Amino acid sequence: MKSILVPVDFSIQAQYAAKVAAAIAKKANAKIFLLHMLELPSGVIDPSSYGTSNNTPTALLFLKRAHEKFEEFKELPFLKGLEVEDAVHFHKAYDGIISESKKHNVDLIVMGSQGASGLEEILVGSNTEKVVRNSDIPVLVIKKDIEKFKIENIVFASNFHFENRKVFQKILDFASKFNAKLHLLKINTINNFETTKDSSDAIRSFISDFDLGDFTLNIYNDISIEAGILNFSKLIDADIILLNTHGRRGLAHLFNGSIGEDLANHAKLPVVTFKL
Repeated sequence: MKSILVPVDFSIQAQYAAKVAAAIAKKANAKIFLLHMLELPSGVIDPSSYGTSNNTPTALLFLKRAHEKFEEFKELPFLKGLEVEDAVHFHKAYDGIISESKKHNVDLIVMGSQGASGLEEILVGSNTEKVVRNSDIPVLVIKKDIEKFKIENIVFASNFHFENRKVFQKILDFASKFNAKLHLLKINTINNFETTKDSSDAIRSFISDFDLGDFTLNIYNDISIEAGILNFSKLIDADIILLNTHGRRGLAHLFNGSIGEDLANHAKLPVVTFKL
């Protein structure tokens, strides 16, 4: 892991995310790239074409203030001793995060989130949800302040279908960086029930040909997949949850939902999503 992108809106959640990113960067000897997106008010244009608009001074004022806030942000104690780069761009937050993550070839995006529920979740969503759904780069979602971030027990929850194997090595690489125990988890519910033997056989077939290191194999029954993942993670005192996400859109997303996005919204634990 060489570089970590942290979108920063200067909120307390962004500080929580940067703090975790700093802990990972120190562990992996990685660089941190702090990114702020300025979504300009209506009528104010990108100042890249100087002198073409009376609104250019207003745009430059936004830019100057953002850089001033970054200078304060970079003084946070947990960033000391790390290589940190910052940038401010005039762009919509979600589009800018995806674009800059690809441009800088980052290995991980760490984002803070307040979460959402009810109509707000269905109708509005959040930039974090959009990034989780669409990013080709793994996304780590942080919901609260973590005083001493550590990764010793990782839950990887999956249906263990063969198509998910294509990113499984990335998940193993992530676990190996922290020398963590990987807990493979298959959730059975009333609607997708299968026997313990069938689930166990599916998992063992899935992991064949991979070198897993320290791991456990777990089959857990619950009322829903999301509840099962959260309850099992609490049971073993997990530090982080890893998931695949399909990046559903439109009606398929609305009716079927996304376990990755739901957990990014609702889980108190850090959640990392890997897009298939």
